[in-house]
Amino acid sequence: MNIYVGNLSFRCTDEELRQAFAAFGEVTSATIIMDRETGRSRGFGFVEMANDAEGQAAIDGLNGTELGGRMLKINEARPRSQSPAGSGRGPSN
Repeated sequence: MNIYVGNLSFRCTDEELRQAFAAFGEVTSATIIMDRETGRSRGFGFVEMANDAEGQAAIDGLNGTELGGRMLKINEARPRSQSPAGSGRGPSN
């Protein structure tokens, strides 16, 4: 199960994120998303759990709890949507 973790402290590390979720089961990956230009955390990340039951337990157990001084917002990650071709912001003539 792929899990979205929002409202992360900008000082939180991948390892701290992994440890928080490891209490609920096997974590296969934990990644905080970094800004390409500044190299700083963007305040959210993704955790992948080995199975759905452990993932749901982590969501239920950690959503709304505090990590690094901030209240976490956690839910199942939605798949990235593919935007249709030609959906830019320019005029459509």
